[in-house]
Amino acid sequence: MDLTLALVIGVVVVSLVFDYTNGFHDAANAIATSVSTRALTPRAALFLAAGMNFIGAHLGTQVAQTVGKGIIDAPEGTHGLVVVASALIGAITWNLVTWYFGLPSSSSHALIGGLVGAALASASLVHWDGVLEKVVIPMILSPMVGFSLAATIMIAIYWIFRNAQPGKANRGFRYAQTVSAAAMALGHGLQDAQKTMGVIFLALVVGGYAAPADPIPQWVILAAAGAISLGTYAGGWRIMRTLGRRIIALDPPQGFAAEAAASTVLYVAAIGFGAPISTTHTITSAIMGVGATKRLSAVRWGVAGNIVTAWILTIPAAALVAAVSYYILHWLIE
Repeated sequence: MDLTLALVIGVVVVSLVFDYTNGFHDAANAIATSVSTRALTPRAALFLAAGMNFIGAHLGTQVAQTVGKGIIDAPEGTHGLVVVASALIGAITWNLVTWYFGLPSSSSHALIGGLVGAALASASLVHWDGVLEKVVIPMILSPMVGFSLAATIMIAIYWIFRNAQPGKANRGFRYAQTVSAAAMALGHGLQDAQKTMGVIFLALVVGGYAAPADPIPQWVILAAAGAISLGTYAGGWRIMRTLGRRIIALDPPQGFAAEAAASTVLYVAAIGFGAPISTTHTITSAIMGVGATKRLSAVRWGVAGNIVTAWILTIPAAALVAAVSYYILHWLIE
């Protein structure tokens, strides 16, 4: 086996490891609200999220094309594969750090940061226009839209059900949350599994096993969908507690409103713009939005501040780890 093929296989394996960590890191995105409101049991919610993640991964490849072609141009051959591997190491490291501290940071932005950091360290081309249009602008807009849309839906629910009996309304919204949680998990698969597909495709192109104009191979789609689903089923309980309880104590109508708003943003970004937005940012801001409609003090802004700090640090931190990883791998392999 030559070195290039060995590195392609290694990068594919590391990509799927990243995909798995993405799944258990972001499991909370889809199910924390449903679990915290007791709409679903934790195990049932995880099973639902894993299944919908798998289905969502098959609904499109626009985001995968953005990640695979629109962020960096990695050199061909061994050198380019070292760049891609370094990007993945940066993303996985940041995922594990934020998971350990229970902070719902963005696996998507960790991956983008890793790609940019490895590219800069290796003097490869970074498509800064693509980073700005497909990453930075959506990164700023998606939490704002998620917050505003969730608040709007919540206000509409308060008005429509203003005369409803609280107990009966809560029971109804617990059933509705099964649908909204499924929609959220579907959107997560549509967004996040595609990012791993994009990185694997980038490795195949760099290694000479695919052309840039080729479609994403079916085996890549299946592998990415399977890895993120398995990771989701493994669960990310530390982050689930943060999203489900520490920001605000949610009731079923609030949980439904947050999930409905966040899933809408995910679909529009993926299908309409091919933008790799953060499911974490979107659902967290939606939870803050529904909490703020009750009263501003209902949101634990100190916890929210810690989360936003992790958001800001994600891209530069992952980029730094990826750059260091590149120098180490370059010295070892090349």
